[in-house]
Amino acid sequence: MKFEKKDFLWGGATSASQVEGAFDAEGKSLTIAEMRPFNPNLDRKSVDELNKYTRSDYEKSIDNKDNLHYPKRIGIDFYHRYKEDIALFKEAGMNIYRMSIAWSRIFPNGDEAQPNTAGIKFYKDVFEECKKNGMEVMLTIQHYDVPYPITKKYGGWANKKVIDLYIKFATVIMREYKDLVKYWLPFNEINVATLAPTTGLGIFREDFDTNEDYKNASWQGLHNQFYAQAKVIELAKSISSNIKIGCMVANMTTYSSDCNPVNIWENLATQQMQRYFYYDVMVKGDYPSYSKRYFKENNIKFETTPEEMEVIKNNNIQYITFSYYMTSTISKELKDAAGGNLMMGGKNPFLKATEWGWQIDPIGLRITLNELWDRYQLPLFISENGIGVIETLNENNTVDDDYRIEYLSKHFEQINEAIKDGVDVFGYTMWTPIDVVSLSTNEMSKRYGLIFVDYDDYHKGTGNRFKKKSFEWFKNFIKTKEL
Repeated sequence: MKFEKKDFLWGGATSASQVEGAFDAEGKSLTIAEMRPFNPNLDRKSVDELNKYTRSDYEKSIDNKDNLHYPKRIGIDFYHRYKEDIALFKEAGMNIYRMSIAWSRIFPNGDEAQPNTAGIKFYKDVFEECKKNGMEVMLTIQHYDVPYPITKKYGGWANKKVIDLYIKFATVIMREYKDLVKYWLPFNEINVATLAPTTGLGIFREDFDTNEDYKNASWQGLHNQFYAQAKVIELAKSISSNIKIGCMVANMTTYSSDCNPVNIWENLATQQMQRYFYYDVMVKGDYPSYSKRYFKENNIKFETTPEEMEVIKNNNIQYITFSYYMTSTISKELKDAAGGNLMMGGKNPFLKATEWGWQIDPIGLRITLNELWDRYQLPLFISENGIGVIETLNENNTVDDDYRIEYLSKHFEQINEAIKDGVDVFGYTMWTPIDVVSLSTNEMSKRYGLIFVDYDDYHKGTGNRFKKKSFEWFKNFIKTKEL
């Protein structure tokens, strides 16, 4: 089978906190991502790993200087080795690199009068290196790394003052990089705001009197991000016509566990509030009617203004991007739970799963692409998709990762089928082109990349890069487009 679409963007995705390291270089502040330690006793199948740490836990980490226990402070040292890594991406045949920019490198405290020139220069150098190597950049403005000073002083995204700080940050970088970056995503997986509020919003349960107050604060933070994103779209129109702004959603497609209408409705209701709601607001510019019933019945309260809703209405995204890793099943009473990092769902007997319990479903990607295209009629981009596996180098300094080749090829086949179905899909960035520190578990041993990075979970190792078997497979696929 040959992949048919010619003008397609193929690449990989990473985030600043998972690759850069250099956590305190040239004035940078700590982010919430860099303050979570590695836990050797973690439950790999837990969906609650991101919600376990309290503000007190985070604050203890500030004075802990043992970097080896805080993997994201070291990452894979992309800060110093980005030229080497980008050259490898080019060698693999990639023509786009999705990455994020650390807010804490540009405005370390969030409220400085002027940006940090060292941070501005670093990212300019990275973007120019991408351009030199023939790669477009898709830039995520905030990817799970709210600067800790913002959470400390302002309480994170539940505070509307943070909107102004973010808009200032976004305006600076759009003006600086408008000629180097075409594709922009204001927030990574924006729905994580309500699924893992500390990760997505920088807010902490212990800052609120009750669970209900915390829940409402997460929805307030989400609304503030919707508004901030719309303001960024509004501002971009006056900065450069080259800037194309989309969204990024953690797309958790689910199926009813059976044909019982009770479970079919339960699945639809789940999809409405865990998927469609986010797309609906960002594409259509309003809160859908089903969400208003949900808010009322669940006593969810947050503050909006007519002015904010007008901005959201008039400044919609131009394309949709989403992460796709797994599917699960939904029933009125969950019986046999599958693993996941954000949402608990049921096992599907027709699917295999990874060690982390993530169920592998290539056909589900075709279903998702068709569904989103039919619903929204906007160009689609798969901004994250991949498989995490524990791997070690063999005697030939490579990894024979045939399972990754199978995973990628099966998903590529389904993208191809969706394009034949008439779906407008314009690109794909795998998670990840190179091994990174895991978001939810802080492991290096959970490896996603085509490129092996020689660090273990305590960052023992050389940090050197080695091509896996999948690297050569992908390189050949890009040349031949044969699946």
